[in-house]
Amino acid sequence: MRLSDSIIETAVAVSDLPRARRFYEQQLGLTPGEEEEGISVRYPCGGGTRLFVYLAPDNAGSATGTVAGWFVDDLDAALDELGDRGIAFERYDMPGLRTDDRGVFDAGRFRAAWIRDPDGNTFALTQRAV
Repeated sequence: MRLSDSIIETAVAVSDLPRARRFYEQQLGLTPGEEEEGISVRYPCGGGTRLFVYLAPDNAGSATGTVAGWFVDDLDAALDELGDRGIAFERYDMPGLRTDDRGVFDAGRFRAAWIRDPDGNTFALTQRAV
C-alpha cells in the first residue's frame, strides 16, 4: 500500500459542533455525509475528498497555518457566493503575502483567498491560472 495512492481527508477540530455545522453547512454550503451525533461530521467534497469536522475543544483553532483548501474554477464567483452568505475574507500584508481590498492574493500562477471558521481554523480557496 502506498499512501500516494490512497484517499486523504483533512480533520478539523472544533469547540462547538452545532455552531461549526451552521458555519460549514449554511455559510459554506457543504452537505453533511457520515456523522456521529454530537461528535463529528464528514462533508464530501470533490474527487472523493472529505472534510472531517470533530469535537475537540482543547485542540480547536490551535493550528497556526492553513488547515485545508479548496481548488475552485472561479475564485471571484466563489467569493461573491460566500460573501452573500456572510463569510469574511482574511486580509494579509506581510512579506510574500499581500492581499487586495477584497482579500485576494495574486501570485500570477494562482489566485487565493482565505477564510476562518468560528474557531479560527483557516481555509484557502485557490484558483489556478489557466
